[in-house]
Parts: sequence; C-alpha cells; structure tokens
Amino acid sequence: MVRANIKGVFRTYKYRGTPREREYWFHRATGLRLAGKPGSPEFISDLAAAENLTRSRLVGTFNGLTRDFTTSVEFTDKLAPSTQREYIRLLTKAEAQFGDLPLAALEDPRVRRDFLDWRQTVSKTSGEREADNRLSVISAMLTWGVDRGRLHANHLKGFKRLYHSDRAEIIWLPEHISAFMKVASIEMQRALIIALHTGQRQGDILRLPWSAYDGTALTLRQGKAARKGHRAPETTVRCTAALRRLLDTLPRISPLIMTTKTGRAFKKRYFGRLWEEATKAAGLTELHFHDLRGTAITMLSEAENTPQQIAVVTGHSIKTVHSIIEKYLARTRHLSDAAIFNFENSPRTKFANQLQTSTLPPSAKKGKDHA
Repeated sequence: MVRANIKGVFRTYKYRGTPREREYWFHRATGLRLAGKPGSPEFISDLAAAENLTRSRLVGTFNGLTRDFTTSVEFTDKLAPSTQREYIRLLTKAEAQFGDLPLAALEDPRVRRDFLDWRQTVSKTSGEREADNRLSVISAMLTWGVDRGRLHANHLKGFKRLYHSDRAEIIWLPEHISAFMKVASIEMQRALIIALHTGQRQGDILRLPWSAYDGTALTLRQGKAARKGHRAPETTVRCTAALRRLLDTLPRISPLIMTTKTGRAFKKRYFGRLWEEATKAAGLTELHFHDLRGTAITMLSEAENTPQQIAVVTGHSIKTVHSIIEKYLARTRHLSDAAIFNFENSPRTKFANQLQTSTLPPSAKKGKDHA
C-alpha cells in the first residue's frame, strides 16, 4: 500500500466483493476524485487540474489572498512553525465570514468598519484577546498584500485593541513562592526553580537538553530569538548554587531536563494544565508562569546588576533590557529600602540628614539672638 502525506487531499476505503481494501483519493477543496495512486501520472495530472480549479475559484477574493499569503516565502520560511499554525487557525476563522469578499472591497476604506463590527461579535463569544488576534493576523496579511502589489492600502492598519493586559507590577513574592512549593508537584517545583534562576521562557525551559548543562552553566538558543530563518545566538547562564544543587540531583532519564513523571517531554498544553492546577491549589491564580521572568529581572536589578549584565542572562539586547526594566521592574519594598539606605549613608546627603525643625518661631528666635 502506498503511504502518502499530501496536503489538500484525503483518502477513503471501499470493499468490493472481497475483503481486499481499495483506496480512493479525493481533492479536499473541490471534492473531485483523483485517479490512480499518489505518484502515478494519473494522480499528478488530476491533482494539478484540481489545484488549478481551486486557484481560479479563489482569484480576486479574501480566500485567494489568504492562500497566497500562507504559501508565500515570507510565511513558510520566515515564521516559526508554531506561528504558522496559529496564523492559519485565525485566518480560517476569518474565511468563514469574509472568504468570498472581493479584493476590490478590501480597497474600500469602509471595510474597516465591517472588520471592526465582526471583531465586536467575536469578542462576545470568544473574548477580546481572541478577537484582537484575529484582526491582527488579517492586518498582517493585508500589509503583505500591499507589499506584493495585490492591494493599495491596508485599512486595518493601526486599529486599537480591545484587550489590554498590564502585568508590569505583578511579580512572585517570597510568600507566593513558599505557598506554591508546598502544594505543587515535584515537576512544577523544578520548573519554578529553573525559571526563577535563569529568567528564561517556559518554552525554552521545556526544551532544555542535558547537553546544555556543563556542571556550571546552561547554554541554550532561545526559540523566540530565531528570526528570518537564522538560528538564535547562544545564551549562557551561569548556574547559581541552588540551581546546581537541583540539576546535580535530578535523575537523567531523558535527553531533556524537564520531563513528566514517566520521563516524557512535556507538551505545552499538559504543562499549562499542571501549572494552573498548582497555582489554583496555592491560591495564586492571578500569577502566571511568565511573571517569573519579570521576577528574575527584578531580582537581578535589586542585586545591583546593570542592564548589560541582565542582558547576558536573559538573552535580550541592551535596548530591550531597558524597556523591560521600565515595564516589568516592580517598585518593591527592597528597592525602596536600598534607596533610603544609600541616601542616609552617602556623604553627599549629609546636609539633608542633619536638617531639624526649630521649636521657636522665626520672630522669637530673632529676639533671642539680640538678647
């Protein structure tokens, strides 16, 4: 039996008289049956004809633009696989509403109102964040269409988002970490310690192999830093004593450091469910895993590290570190106490520390001086 994984086609099986299995292949978009088997001249010819029919049906429509965008080099070679999957999911949702919309309608400024009205409907059923994300992907596609000369303007450009999430001052405090460690599974405890001592993203932590650890430091390539087909630069994080104790005592039952109880790699959804269960049990539902990244940056800053030093640990550019500090560095009691301590003990502030109020009013003090 021929095994094939061809996009846009599917197969069915029928039995004719005997138990012998027969394959029948169909083109998904048109429903046309494809003759022969994958790889045969008949199959290739029918598949090409079905694809041409599909393209002719989609030419000049929103669906056609979507198809061209998702098969372009900018999409297939420049976006991460996970980003591609999410874009396709969001665009598929939009196709149900705007699939047959002519490109000429996308040139009309009034189409912006149609998209915004649709977003309002989506926000009521799927939430504001999902609604914004759908519109953002459509806008990205329209911008691509403008760059490619398919459209003259992107009338969604610069739309205001409905969903706003400012977590700039949300960090894990010592009491939060203590509560979490009391109820979380050993796997979730390990994840928290690694995140807190490295400042890395969840995805990069779950992908960390043992080969990244040399006994003193972790060396990794951050997934989000890989852009435009280039590999991310290496980031080396020297391990704290607490992190070394954890890593040196962990059983190496898998090529990966973080594994499930059965030694398998964590799936994103499964890890998220376990983490959510742990935070709920600890009464910390307002805290997210990503907040540990901001917490690590806060602690590094509180330890009097410069933005350059923080950048070496987190893998950001110096410019980005400055931006992150402004956004994520909470105004904690530790920073306030340290600032006042420095104020009290600096020779430059001696005059201010010696200031005292007088118990006599100015007029009485003047009379006393003349006596």
